[in-house]
Amino acid sequence: MLKALSRRACLFGVLALALSGAAFADQPPASGLGQSWPNASDVSRNPNFHAYVFTLGGIQFVQINDANGNVLGAVGTSGGQFITLPVGRFSQLVTTPQQGPAVPTTATPTTTPTTVYQDPATTVTATPLSDGTMMLKAACNPETCATHAQ
Repeated sequence: MLKALSRRACLFGVLALALSGAAFADQPPASGLGQSWPNASDVSRNPNFHAYVFTLGGIQFVQINDANGNVLGAVGTSGGQFITLPVGRFSQLVTTPQQGPAVPTTATPTTTPTTVYQDPATTVTATPLSDGTMMLKAACNPETCATHAQ
């Protein structure tokens, strides 16, 4: 457990430095993270959502918006580790391999999860819930997770 907490603290520290821009001054800052219509390509696998990817300092940030541009949630990921970012309407309902939702819910899924974003390392799914909220789940793809043993 201490090892998992140490990894999470390390990733959080790296994310904080990356977001501050101080540690990576030679790289252009990512723009648009947290915005409804960021200056980034929509790489969603589902027409009902928009997915935007930003990379800064070796950390990948994936933001999911609904079809109307409302930010639903976002995660940061690097080397099989994830952290939920505090942006979006449903940021408290984002789950990762390292974190459950920040706020428990008694709502139930109304449909099966829909893949919104996928690359060789990461998959993000969205699941509408009975109370009108949306749960986002970020996961490390099995081949990648196996090479980054937790």
